[in-house]
Amino acid sequence: MTPDFDIILDFLKQVFSFDKAHPLLFTQFYFWAFFAFVFAFFCLFKNKCLLRNTYLFFVSLFFYYKTSGLFTLILIFITLYDFFAGKWLHSRKKDGSRNFVLALSVIVNLSTLFYFKYAYFLTDVLNNLTGLEFRVFDVFSWVGNQITGDNRFSVDTILLPVGISFYTFQAISYIMDVYRKRIAPVGNLFDFGFYVSFFPQLVAGPIVRANEFIPQLHKKYFLGRKQFGIAVFWIMNGLVKKIVLSDYIAVNFIDRVFEQPLLYTGFENLMALFGYSLQVYADFSGYTDIATGVAMLMGFYLPKNFNSPYKAKSPNEFWKRWHMSLSRWLQDYLYIPLGGNRKGTFGSFCIIIVIAAIAVFLSGSWWVGVALGLLAVILVLVAIFKPEKRRNITTEINRMDTMLLGGLWHGASWNFMIWGGLNGLGMVFYRFWKDWSVMGRALFLALVTFGLHLLCVYAPQPVFNVLFVWCAVALAGNLVRLAYHLCGGKKPWQWLNDAWAVFQTFTFITFTRLFFRSGSNLDPAVANETAWNTAKNMVNQMGSHWDLSKIPDIVMHYGNVFILIVIGMVIHWLPENFKRRYRIWFAKMPLPLMVLFCVIVVFVIYQFITADLQAFIYFQF
Repeated sequence: MTPDFDIILDFLKQVFSFDKAHPLLFTQFYFWAFFAFVFAFFCLFKNKCLLRNTYLFFVSLFFYYKTSGLFTLILIFITLYDFFAGKWLHSRKKDGSRNFVLALSVIVNLSTLFYFKYAYFLTDVLNNLTGLEFRVFDVFSWVGNQITGDNRFSVDTILLPVGISFYTFQAISYIMDVYRKRIAPVGNLFDFGFYVSFFPQLVAGPIVRANEFIPQLHKKYFLGRKQFGIAVFWIMNGLVKKIVLSDYIAVNFIDRVFEQPLLYTGFENLMALFGYSLQVYADFSGYTDIATGVAMLMGFYLPKNFNSPYKAKSPNEFWKRWHMSLSRWLQDYLYIPLGGNRKGTFGSFCIIIVIAAIAVFLSGSWWVGVALGLLAVILVLVAIFKPEKRRNITTEINRMDTMLLGGLWHGASWNFMIWGGLNGLGMVFYRFWKDWSVMGRALFLALVTFGLHLLCVYAPQPVFNVLFVWCAVALAGNLVRLAYHLCGGKKPWQWLNDAWAVFQTFTFITFTRLFFRSGSNLDPAVANETAWNTAKNMVNQMGSHWDLSKIPDIVMHYGNVFILIVIGMVIHWLPENFKRRYRIWFAKMPLPLMVLFCVIVVFVIYQFITADLQAFIYFQF
C-alpha cells in the first residue's frame, strides 16, 4: 500500500473507532466537523420525514458509539424493547392485561438502569447489612468473552454507560404516555429509535417527553431567519458557559480547593463552594443550550430545562427552575402516582421507612434511630389528634420520597441521597415557614441563634460556627423585616424582600452541594468516604478562625476567577425581559455581522480552553 493510502486508512480507523479517552464532545472541533457533515446530508432530504428520521437515528447511534463504544448495544436493546412494548400495550384492551404490560416494561427498563448504575451501591448496602462479601459480576462481559473465546472483557467491573439515566427515563415516559392514551404508539421503528436516541440531547438531556416530541417527527422542516439566529445564539451561549465560565473557574480554582480543602483558608473554601454552584449551572445549562441550538437548526424543539434557577425565592421554586425536565418527570411519574398532594399510599410509607431503616443501620448510631423514631411518633400523634393535618403530612412524605429518589437518580451513593434529602427537608421546612407570622419567624430564629451561640461557647465545633453565622445573618434580616412590618410598610420595598429570599435560597442550595460535588465515584464506599471527608474538611475550614488580612491577597491572586464568578452571577440575575431582548437583537442581526460576532466569540473562547477539555458534569448521570 502507498503511504497516502496508509494515511487515509489510519484516518478512517480513527473516525470510525471508539476512543474512550477522547469521546465526542460539544466542545471539540471534531464534533462541529461531524455536525457540519451530518447537516449537509440532512439538507438533502429534510422534508422527507421517514428518510430524515431514519438518517438521524443512525447518525445518533454513531454519535453514541463514539461516546460510549459497545454500550450502544444497550441503547439499541432499550429502543427495540420499548418499541414493541408500546405496540403490545396498545393492543391490550383489558385493564389487567394493560397493567401487566406496563409493569413488565417499567421493570425491564429500570432493571437495565439498576444493573449498570446501582450494582455497586446495592452490593455495598447488602454487604453492610448482612456482613457478607458479595462482589459485582458483569454478565454482559462474561457473555462477550464466551462469544469471542477469550478474556478481552473484565467481568469484575461494571462500567456506567453515558446518558443511560436520560434515555431510560425517556423510554419510560413513552410507555407511560401510551398507557395513559396521551399518544398512540409510534408505527415505525426508525421513527421511535430517533425519538429515543436524538443525539443533541442523548447523553445529558433534557429528558424529552414522548407526547411533546413525537408529534414533531412528522412535521415538515422549517427554519426561519429568526429561528436560525436564535439557534446560533444558544450554541454560542452554551459554549461560553461551558468553556469560559465552568471549565476555567473549575480548573484554576474550584477543583484545587475541593481536592485539598485543608490547604486553603476558610474564605477560599467558601468561595469555592459558591463558585461550584455557578460551575455546575454553567456546565449543565451550557450543554442544554448547545443541544437546543443544534436541535433547532434541524427543525426540532427541545423543552426548556433551566429558568434562571438562582433567582428562586425558595427551595420549592428552585426545583421548578432547575433541571425542569427531570422535575416534571419525577412529578408526573413518581410524585403523583405516590399520591401527590392528595393522599398517602403504601409506596409512600414503604419507601421512606426502608430508606430510614437502612440509614439507621448503616450509620451505627442509636442517636439517629432515636431521632427518626421520635419524628415518626410526633407525625403519628399529629395525624391522630389533628385529622385536618393528615393530608399535609402525607403530601410532605411524598415530596420527601421524590427528593430522596431524585437524589439517588443523580448518583449511586448515599451522599447523593443525603443531598436529595437535604433539598427535600428544605422544601418541607419552607412550606411550614411561609405560614408563620413575621413575629413567629423572628422568635424562632432568635431561639435557634441563641442555642447555637451556647454550643459555640460550651461545645465549640466549626460546624456550629458556620450555622451560627448563617442563622445570625438570617435573624438580622428578619428583624429588619419585622421592624418594617410593624411600621406598616409593604409594597415599595418588596424588591428587597425578594432579594433577601433569593440570597437565602441560593446559600442553602449551595451548602447542600457539599455532598453533590464529591459523589462521582462508582464505588459507593469510596464515594461516601470522599464526600464526607471533603464536606467535613471544608466546614472545618469555613468554621475556623479567619485571618481577614489575607483576603485582599487571595482576591488579587485569583482575580480572574473571582471576576468571572461575579460576571456570571450578574448575567444570571439580569431581568428575563432584558435577556430576551438581546437574544432577539442577535437573531435579527445581519448575517455578515452575525458571522463576525461569532468569530470574535470563538476567538475569546479559544483563549480560555484548558489543556485537557473537561467532560460535562452530567455525563456521569
